[in-house]
Amino acid sequence: MEENLVIVESPAKAKTIERFLGKEFLVKSSFGHVRDLSKKDISVDVENNFEPNYTISDDKKKIVSELKKYVKNAKMVWLASDEDREGEAIAWHLSEVLNLKEEKTKRIVFHEITKDAILNAIKSPRAIDKNLVNAQQARRILDRLVGYELSPLLWKKVKPALSAGRVQSVAVRLIVEREREIINFKTSSAFRITGIFEEMNSGKEKFPFKAELNKRIEKKADVENFLNSCLDATYKVESITKKPSKRSPAPPFTTSTLQQEASRKFGFSVSQTMAIAQKLYENGLITYMRTDSLNLSQAAINAAVVEINKLFGEKYSKPRNFKTKTKGAQEAHEAIRPTYMNNQRIEGSAAEEKLYELIWKRTIASQMSDAELEKTTINITISNSKNLFVASGEVIKFDGFLKVYMESTDDEENDKSEAILPDLKNGAELESKEIEAIQKFTNHPPRYTEASLVKKLEELGIGRPSTYAPTISTILNREYVVKETREGNDRKYTYLRLKSGKLIIEDRKEKTGFEKNKLFPTDIGSVVNDFLVQYFDDIIDFNFTASVEKDFDDIADGKIEWQKMLKKFYHPFHKKIEDTIKNSEKSSGERNLGNDPGSGKPVYVKIGRYGPMAQIGDAQDEEKPKFARLLKGQSIETITLNEALELFKLPRDLGEFEGLSVSVGVGRFGPYIRHNNKFVSLKKGVDDPSTIELSRAIELIAEKRESEKNKTIKVFDQDKEMLILNGRYGPYISYKKANYRIPKSVKPEELSFDDCKAIIDKAGVKKKPGKTKKK
Repeated sequence: MEENLVIVESPAKAKTIERFLGKEFLVKSSFGHVRDLSKKDISVDVENNFEPNYTISDDKKKIVSELKKYVKNAKMVWLASDEDREGEAIAWHLSEVLNLKEEKTKRIVFHEITKDAILNAIKSPRAIDKNLVNAQQARRILDRLVGYELSPLLWKKVKPALSAGRVQSVAVRLIVEREREIINFKTSSAFRITGIFEEMNSGKEKFPFKAELNKRIEKKADVENFLNSCLDATYKVESITKKPSKRSPAPPFTTSTLQQEASRKFGFSVSQTMAIAQKLYENGLITYMRTDSLNLSQAAINAAVVEINKLFGEKYSKPRNFKTKTKGAQEAHEAIRPTYMNNQRIEGSAAEEKLYELIWKRTIASQMSDAELEKTTINITISNSKNLFVASGEVIKFDGFLKVYMESTDDEENDKSEAILPDLKNGAELESKEIEAIQKFTNHPPRYTEASLVKKLEELGIGRPSTYAPTISTILNREYVVKETREGNDRKYTYLRLKSGKLIIEDRKEKTGFEKNKLFPTDIGSVVNDFLVQYFDDIIDFNFTASVEKDFDDIADGKIEWQKMLKKFYHPFHKKIEDTIKNSEKSSGERNLGNDPGSGKPVYVKIGRYGPMAQIGDAQDEEKPKFARLLKGQSIETITLNEALELFKLPRDLGEFEGLSVSVGVGRFGPYIRHNNKFVSLKKGVDDPSTIELSRAIELIAEKRESEKNKTIKVFDQDKEMLILNGRYGPYISYKKANYRIPKSVKPEELSFDDCKAIIDKAGVKKKPGKTKKK
């Protein structure tokens, strides 16, 4: 009989913990939750005090069965799932499913997987915290109620197969509202004027420096007048101001700030950051990665001080603890930090090493001295103008924490680097080497990245550390939002330059509107959002959603009963569902763009059964309406009448090639060329289906043929379905719609038919590739 059975939720965690415990402990994994609300129906008995119907999922039945055998043979069971509401719920579900007796069950928690932490947890076990369990149950049940009642309503009133959720719908609302701010934004421009100056007749080595005019000028004619006046102007230093300043380090990471910084520094998605952090935690390298606490333990601070003193010296050390200011912050964890401060680097994948080093640097920097700076401002008078040129610079007197780490910013336009200035005196005469004026345009509010959306949700008090990544995954998977990089467009601007007594004026081009990995609402996302805002404005109200989070916190603290909280929410919500079914119209986001010049019929854009579409004519007309799909990148909110009419010119006949017709059209997967019953996709951002010509279509056909030719390495007369092909990841065997890997030691072109059969037989029968179902 095993003395002790320890159950954790992940195999990696089990493996790490096993190293710290003796032979009298057996460590097993539940592989996450073992049971949940049944997927077959709503599984919540609303009339019976919201009693949930939990079932063991099919993929966990074998695991539960095995755990029951281990429990039977153990004298004591230690439930060691994570130290948060989700982890507490896992422990409770395990105790229920495994019929654990109170006297032979202990709950242990730790926020880092180290030998000391595990052994200390064993010394101080506790009972399962039902308040934490109830807070998790309340969230799970409330989200099930909202989803199960709102989703069918959307099927009836908007489009089949849609879904809604309490937090996800608020996230979509933020993205839709930001997009509309951008659409309605009116750009204006003004000229930024900068000059290069150096001191006259100083006898010292020349030290050119840059200064900017203290106002922007809007009109080009006024800029010309100003620059012409500079031909006769003299320049003098009016004042020099030097101010000492300091910069303090950022606090150690919470879940959201780690997600933000990993996005800014490495381009990681929120879910990617959490997956990497989970591995680091389970391997005992960092503390628990779901936290909104800025707190560090005294032991961690002491260890950081030792490391700082060793690496940089005592003057770089300044121990400090930070207080959490996040709205509704919860969980008594530490911030995210390395488990051992003396481990500056780890061995792992490239992504794991990068993320760990980021966490180490941020933690160490948080305990380091402030950076000491000196900011200098020089005001320069212009003899024939009331305006001033202003030069500003910054000198680091003591680098402090900057020796290790500098936090990134979401402000893409913000250049924090400031120039080093020459040593000048008041009244010094300056010479202008050149002055340039560049037309600058105002920028619309930035679109959200995954990380900046998390930041906004956190600011509003919506969601918690464990919910940010799943929320973003949900709105992307349901295609209410897309994450895209968009190339932008060329924009003209005016450039003026005064040098050596000559004024040069040029029209130049710049790229504008480039967006990298930004979140854009889809048309269906916008239409669903508008419907919910119209009929359920209170449910997806930012303050209401934050107040629900506060209710969950109060349940976790034992201040309110979870059933009472659900009752208060559910009955008004259910009544509103019933009223909306009776009183609301079907919503498609329809816009009337005007009339078709040819037929005089109205032209609409709206959401159809298969997505965004344009329509000419009405359903009640004698002649049936015409329909056309919108192209990728077009939106029912911004498309113009002329752009919509162009869609009806497709499919368009381009001519003949090899005696067969060539046409261009738009299908479910975007624009295509059709020739000889074969389809060739148009190049995104290069080819326009409304303007592409036959010569370009023939180029694309030839490119695809060449690509397919290079794809096939070998075919066999014995069986035409046996192919050796070139794939994205190298050569492989394709046989009867299944793919088989070729060993690296083998040259694909030298394989015989029998060799291929042997590789297939060794691999066994494979499932045919196909789309996986979304869960």
